[in-house]
Amino acid sequence: MSKLICAVIAAAFIMSATLASASAAPEKEEGKKKRDPAVAFKKMDKDKNGSLSVEEFVGKREGEKAEKAKKSFGKRDKNSDGKLSLEEFAPKKKKKKDNDK
Repeated sequence: MSKLICAVIAAAFIMSATLASASAAPEKEEGKKKRDPAVAFKKMDKDKNGSLSVEEFVGKREGEKAEKAKKSFGKRDKNSDGKLSLEEFAPKKKKKKDNDK
């Protein structure tokens, strides 16, 4: 009986340690690293003027991918000035819903 109690306590300890380490790990999508939009923006800004033109945004994409990039550029260019600022380029952070109500 005491061996059974010790086994249950050991299993509970292992489970709690596993859950604690899993919850302390940063949340990442499986297999994907989150890219810093500012770093990507700076790399794409070939003329270093602080904004992206359509050509810089499309880059080396061709065909259907280039068309999708142009469409995405149009959606992001909120003030329709023909260039993207970092604020327009970077995706908005989604608010987490509060489930503790």
